[in-house]
Amino acid sequence: MKKLLLLVFFLACIVNVFAQTQKDTILNTFNKDYVLNIKKAQSAITIDGVIDEPDWMAAQKADDFHKVLPIDTGLAIQPSEVLMTYDDKAFYLAFTFYDTVQGKRIMESFRRDFVFGNNDNFLVFFDTFLDQTNGFTFGLSASGAKWDGVMHGGAGSNLNWDCKWESKVKHYENKWIGEMKIPFKSIRYPSGTKMWNANFSRLDLKTNEKSAWAPVPRQFPTSSLAYAGVLKFADPLPKSKIMFSLIPYLFGSFSNDYEAGTGNVWKKDFGFDAKVGLSTSMNLDLTYNPDFAQVEVDEQVTNIDRFELYFPEKRQFFLENSDLFADFGSKTATPFFSRRIGLDAPVLAGARLSGKIGNDWRIGFMNMTTQKTSNFLARNFTVASIQKKVFARSNVGVILVNKEYIDQPVDTSMFNRVVGVDYNLASANNIWSGKFYYHRSLQPDNPGDQYSQGALLSYSTKNIQAIIGQRSVGENFNAETGYITRTGYHHISPEITYLFVPNKQIVSHGLTLETNFYFDPDFNRIDQENAATYQFEFQDRSNIKIGYNSVFIKLQRDFDPTHISANYLPAGTEYNFGHAIVSYTSTRKTMFNWAAEAAKGTFYNGDIQYISGRFGYRYQPYINLSLNFNYTDINLPQPFEHAKLWLVGPKLDVTFTEKLYWSTFVQYNEQIDNMNINSRLQWRYQPVSDIYIVYTDNYIPGSWNSRNRALVLKITYWLN
Repeated sequence: MKKLLLLVFFLACIVNVFAQTQKDTILNTFNKDYVLNIKKAQSAITIDGVIDEPDWMAAQKADDFHKVLPIDTGLAIQPSEVLMTYDDKAFYLAFTFYDTVQGKRIMESFRRDFVFGNNDNFLVFFDTFLDQTNGFTFGLSASGAKWDGVMHGGAGSNLNWDCKWESKVKHYENKWIGEMKIPFKSIRYPSGTKMWNANFSRLDLKTNEKSAWAPVPRQFPTSSLAYAGVLKFADPLPKSKIMFSLIPYLFGSFSNDYEAGTGNVWKKDFGFDAKVGLSTSMNLDLTYNPDFAQVEVDEQVTNIDRFELYFPEKRQFFLENSDLFADFGSKTATPFFSRRIGLDAPVLAGARLSGKIGNDWRIGFMNMTTQKTSNFLARNFTVASIQKKVFARSNVGVILVNKEYIDQPVDTSMFNRVVGVDYNLASANNIWSGKFYYHRSLQPDNPGDQYSQGALLSYSTKNIQAIIGQRSVGENFNAETGYITRTGYHHISPEITYLFVPNKQIVSHGLTLETNFYFDPDFNRIDQENAATYQFEFQDRSNIKIGYNSVFIKLQRDFDPTHISANYLPAGTEYNFGHAIVSYTSTRKTMFNWAAEAAKGTFYNGDIQYISGRFGYRYQPYINLSLNFNYTDINLPQPFEHAKLWLVGPKLDVTFTEKLYWSTFVQYNEQIDNMNINSRLQWRYQPVSDIYIVYTDNYIPGSWNSRNRALVLKITYWLN
């Protein structure tokens, strides 16, 4: 442990020395000439969707929005105007979106954190610390549905984060108007600041046009903080007060695991989450006895891969500043994956400290304890990270992950530790990005290659997108709290896309070539996949892709490609196979929309064909019907049986009002011989305070006997 602490200290010193050489660098947004001057309000602003207060009349307009999609040249067809003002407690936005083209405004539902591409909407992105990496996003759809989230990585948004704010949307024949009031205490920013970076975005599906106030190249999302404009406030913003919010909850449940023979089990309990703002930029999150029953169920997939499937984190406690913990390493070799905590045993309590120190430093610390169960001992999970901004938008970070068993004798097998350092590259104009990292697990009884190392460099312009990636994971690298698909390999993956942008009925088209090489520790080839894809994007934003994948695999372990057989292909055998693939995604502006993908070819020593897709229909903004499906036909030689696997997932989503939602998701999965029903009713009776009723049942297809079922009632209340 002493060596580990010395290593962390040494790396932090290196980062600090390197940072000192960059302290005089002037950091600014690419669109620094797009400036909106914001006056302080002299009277009250009423959030009613009517822009008639004197302060709105006196406010400077952000207008002349620029096209981003389908092309990024010229001004938007649909005129837009945005206004801002503020007082001592909140800041206010008002927007007017004019319609020069007749047609029905697209609004999917009233549900919070709507799907961006399925709604006419307004979004705003705030870079409050001017680091062009982290921030906050808010928005409204045409139905009045809210959007709020925390931003990370320069453009990404995590929408599972919620805060209290007010809004109102009103519709007129030739325009729609929205007003928003966001309390300063809901977000974080430096004390005494007079300047933020920000951008305003509009999506109008009638014209298939996405536009932004500060121009953004079409290859980047409008959320790219590198291309934000500048907000200048007339006076320093009010000093942030210490923020404290408490979210107690009560829950009761009934369950019966028929397969395990538990009988009826009744449970009632309580818990709480708390959020303490230690400063304007540092948060302490606490949780006791959390219950995550209301979290949306994962969407199942048919698994024909050799490695563990990835499902994203959806639990809110783990989300704010999640990049400080979860963005180390690569997608398939990360040292910390929060879903390792609390899904196999209940969480007893946890604490998380995260935020900024000054302008350039960020820190994260998380400690979680899970309860002892019949299958697992009590465990404690600790993650600590520190990140230093360097150059224009890049950063260097160090992470330590520790998992250990509680109240157990000291033994080398009773803990797992990983330490690592990452450098994340992001150029000022976002054209160059990349990552370089080195991680090491610390297991004294497991000597050998305990490392994970990788590099990625990406170049992105309107016509050319090129990526080169490299990754190596030692045979004995062990990150039990991470997501590591496999160990003992070297990987290299070049990819290049060239797009033609004629801006006609076909907006863009082009070819993508990609290769993935995998080698064993002695650099013998064990896997290779070559893919060639040609894509077309049309004016209505529908697209079609046609391609071919060829694969070589030398199995390192016995493997059943169907995942349902007692038979397997033996380790050491080699296979060459390939398949043609075509996919299509329809426009989202029609009430009925769909997407599908089909493939046919060889698979290991047999054949495969599959078709998957999604159908959707909306009765806006109240009802959304969707159907996800996959049919996979795998025909391998004897002794394997001919596998025909269906996965069907119909979903009904009803938003009665802006506060009352009901969704039911049914998933029939032949591969795991199960049908799951998850039905959830949510009533937001106060801002960010909810009552949930969740019913879950799992059945055995054929006999339709219940495997297990549960009914949960949960009540939360936000106090702040």
